[in-house]
Amino acid sequence: MRLLLALWACFALLAVVFAWEKEDHEIFDLVSSIQASEGKDVTFYSWLDVPSTATTAEIAKAYRKKSMVLQQVIPDKNPNDKTIQERFARLGVVAAILRNKESRERYDFFYKNGVPVWRGTGYYYSRFRPGLGSVFVFLILATSGFQYAAQHVNYRRDLSRIEDIVNNARQAAWGPRMVPIDGKRKVKVNLGGGFESQERWLDMVVDASNVYILDPSGDLELLDASTAPKPAFTNTWFFALVRALLSSAIGRFSQPKETEQSHSDDDDTASEAPGSGTVTPKEGQPAAGRRKRPAKRR
Repeated sequence: MRLLLALWACFALLAVVFAWEKEDHEIFDLVSSIQASEGKDVTFYSWLDVPSTATTAEIAKAYRKKSMVLQQVIPDKNPNDKTIQERFARLGVVAAILRNKESRERYDFFYKNGVPVWRGTGYYYSRFRPGLGSVFVFLILATSGFQYAAQHVNYRRDLSRIEDIVNNARQAAWGPRMVPIDGKRKVKVNLGGGFESQERWLDMVVDASNVYILDPSGDLELLDASTAPKPAFTNTWFFALVRALLSSAIGRFSQPKETEQSHSDDDDTASEAPGSGTVTPKEGQPAAGRRKRPAKRR
């Protein structure tokens, strides 16, 4: 445990040491741009045509000379060439870096040791900042990939478990020499790994070629490698969520139609029901065949 903590501390210190700053990222970008436009092996010093030990005055003189050369390259018919303007801008930044003591020491470190290939997650995130959709897709793929890998681990574990149970059942049925016998034989296999617990015993049936699990109902279920669920990317959480949402949407869409159909069936049943032939009189209305006698006047 202490060794693990010590390793984590070392990694943390290394991460702090190699955590590039903003100025380093600017140098990385400038180096990449110069190598893309001027050549793969071009450095700040070789572009100005000065040695790495050049003084500030020599760098300033080389900068003016290089600027004049770039001005001669600009065609008269296209003075607003963006490529030339970008080269001018990069040349000015290079001269400013080399004339500053601190920034020159920073560049000299990468000049001697090389620009790192991996420049930190912050560097790549700031230059290739993903959108919300990209992050969401990445998280789905990452989590689904981990779940798929876990399915493979569980699948291999299930296969090993099934193989052990099958071997134990055959050993109980055929004996230590594992000589197959004709017919079926019912055995009990302990699933508790040696613990004598009645709840961990399983009734099984063994024949010459297969091993079955005996259900309490008396049915036989084949136990082999096909019993273990195979890993599938469609069984990860995202696909399961999509299937659940689709099933819920389809259920809600079909439910009103079923309700409407049941109401129409009830109405048809009520209209087709035979009547009793007797008309119920309304309140205040005399029944048919009887007349209301008028009241006598006194």
